[in-house]
Amino acid sequence: MPSPTYYVSTPIYYVNDAPHLGHAYTTVAGDVLTRWHRQRGEKVWYLTGTDEHGQKIMRTAEANGVTPQEWCDKLVGEAWQPLWEHLGIKNDDFIRTTQKRHTDRVQEFVQDLYDKGEIYKGGYEGPYCVGCEEYKLPGDLIKAEDGSELCAIHKKPVELLKEENYFFKLSEYGPRLLEFYEANPGFIQPESARNEVLNFVRKGLQDLSISRSTFDWGVPVPWDTEHVIYVWVDALLNYATAVGYGADQARFEEIFPADVHLVGKDILRFHAIIWPAMLMAQGLPVPGRIAANGWLMVGGEKMSKSNLTGIKPQDLTSHFGVDAYRWYFLRAIAFGQDGSFSWEDFTVRYTSELANDYGNLASRVAAMVGKYFGGELPAAIADGDAEKAVQDGLAKAVAEADRRIGDELDFQGGILAVFDFVKQVNGYLTEQEPWKVAKDESPEGRARLATILYTAAESLRGVAVLLNSVMPDTSQKLWDSLGAEAPLGSLAEQRVQDAGAWGLLPAGSKVTKGAVLFPRLEEKPA
Repeated sequence: MPSPTYYVSTPIYYVNDAPHLGHAYTTVAGDVLTRWHRQRGEKVWYLTGTDEHGQKIMRTAEANGVTPQEWCDKLVGEAWQPLWEHLGIKNDDFIRTTQKRHTDRVQEFVQDLYDKGEIYKGGYEGPYCVGCEEYKLPGDLIKAEDGSELCAIHKKPVELLKEENYFFKLSEYGPRLLEFYEANPGFIQPESARNEVLNFVRKGLQDLSISRSTFDWGVPVPWDTEHVIYVWVDALLNYATAVGYGADQARFEEIFPADVHLVGKDILRFHAIIWPAMLMAQGLPVPGRIAANGWLMVGGEKMSKSNLTGIKPQDLTSHFGVDAYRWYFLRAIAFGQDGSFSWEDFTVRYTSELANDYGNLASRVAAMVGKYFGGELPAAIADGDAEKAVQDGLAKAVAEADRRIGDELDFQGGILAVFDFVKQVNGYLTEQEPWKVAKDESPEGRARLATILYTAAESLRGVAVLLNSVMPDTSQKLWDSLGAEAPLGSLAEQRVQDAGAWGLLPAGSKVTKGAVLFPRLEEKPA
């Protein structure tokens, strides 16, 4: 049964380095999704955070001459949290896996599984990728030219590990998971990700090593402190500990489980197999949906620091602006598919769609209301078929965008629906030629001009609401330019589902031509 709160999470990100575009892509998507649901009038909880345990973090800290905790504190305080603030991310919580509110609950969860007989002691030997913090199966490896085995994701050699571990009886949950997937076909998205998980589980699951004994940077296993809890068991539990598991039952029941876990496709198995199996073993509800986004590619390679393709988001926001940055990746790449980034593509889309189509429309309408009506929005008194088509177009855009973004996580499709409407309004102005109609000073001519400009301004009101979750600063500027603040309340109070209602912008509103929404781009920085 769904909780009363729409709960969305990002992965918690490894703090072995500063965030790059790939991390920001997922986090912005979650921010847009939760802003959208807030503007549906729903109660929302948006969680992000950092994964701070494991061998990879320990080695990175050692290489930098500091303790793991000092390294995590530095990266979180100087890189991760400031970036989310810079990008306008409105998360409700930021959890760190080194926090006591998390580590205590992790120990309790694992102890409970041990007491139930779901965990046993054994040994394991096999290839391990420190970058993934994962034991690798043969299908997860590729061969280097010298014949050595590499992680298929990081293209780096795996290590052969042999250690005594504790194991979770994951193999027993294969049939139950398959039954659950069958009954809930939308649990894993996109379809390609669902098929990958189904095929993997159908081949038979192995029991999961849930502890490590060759290093100590992790949460101690409560009944055997010579071991630390496997970082992925530790990490997955953040989705429960952050919302009150084991500490605040009322809050936990109000928020948990997540409606949507946004994840990268390289960590899909952890979320779609291990996480629900752990919850089933504990008698807890499973998430509503695991949505795996694709990889951002640069030069044909997955964007990452290890592949030297990591690009700082600030490199782009300093040139294009934060709102354009938030818009571009969700507009240019279908969520769930791989997509390539290029500076040239961003530039072309910015100029064509943001500056020319959207920004120029807003500027033209404000300028004409100022020129022909002294900045006071006139009433529409001569509606015709052309106006009815625009009204219908807005209603269609609202329904399409709400379905695609709010329900289907099709950010690209939702954004395109809004920009198709922007193009329709531009076409309407081109056809109606208000600059020519203005030459007719008869009552009929003035009425026609008033109707054209009201139709365009009211259309922009709807666009401001629909794009508020994607480009909040720009939408607020447009909202203020339309004089909408006083008669309609704040932009954040506007409901998505009501955006298509016609005539909400009152005649007499003071329309002003503010700063250009999307300024001309300077030359690309060297």
